Order: sequence, then structure tokens, then C-alpha cells
Amino acid sequence: VLPAYNAAKTLEITYKEIDFSIVDEVILVDDKSKDETVKEARRLGIKHIISHEVNKGYGGNQKTCYNKALEIGADIVIMLHPDYQYTPKLIPSMSHLIANGLYHVVLGSRILGKGALKGGMPWYKYIANRL
Repeated sequence: VLPAYNAAKTLEITYKEIDFSIVDEVILVDDKSKDETVKEARRLGIKHIISHEVNKGYGGNQKTCYNKALEIGADIVIMLHPDYQYTPKLIPSMSHLIANGLYHVVLGSRILGKGALKGGMPWYKYIANRL
């Protein structure tokens, strides 16, 4: 699931790194972006696109993502931010831990992998997340 807000510029690079040999469905929930996120999602061929008519915030966006995943019968749900602060290349490793019963939940950290600043996280958020 991709909780999106103003992700038009980074959606393609994120989407193209998804390993579709293990990912069956992609759901993008746009939280009233001001850019062309939905148009870009359609261009990329994302099948499940939901557009909020009002901005529901990050928590509201997550709820919509998870509800849609449950609706279509997902057995493993991976949330990937389309701002490319996490690499989709970790999906196989992370889903393996769940699929093989080692863990019920696996969380990634954009802080540990040095991707936060490269992905555009503002310095003040990076520092606040480190405290």
C-alpha cells in the first residue's frame, strides 16, 4: 500500500523498484495531493487508486490503505511511502520474515538506512526523529 501525498515526482522510481514476482497488488491512496500524484499513478498502471476528497492526514490515509488491502484479501500488507525515503528493494526480505512465520510485524527505519535526507526529509524532522 502506498499512502501518497504530493508524491508525483518520486512515485515512478518507487513503483519501478517493487519486486512484482512477490507483490500481487498495489494500492495507492492519495490524500488530496496538490500535484499530479493520481495522474502519475494511472500512467504507471496502478490498479487500485483511491483519492480522498478531503485531506484526512497520515493516519486517515493509512486506515484507507489497510481497509482496501483487507477488502481485496491481502495476506501480507506492506506499507511503502512513495516519497522514496524507503527502498522497495527491502520488500522481499521483510515479507519473507512474515511469510515464514518468524514475525507478525516487520518495521523499517528510514533513519537507519541514510535514505531519509536523500529522499527529501527536512533536516529539522531528521534531527527531531533522532532525539
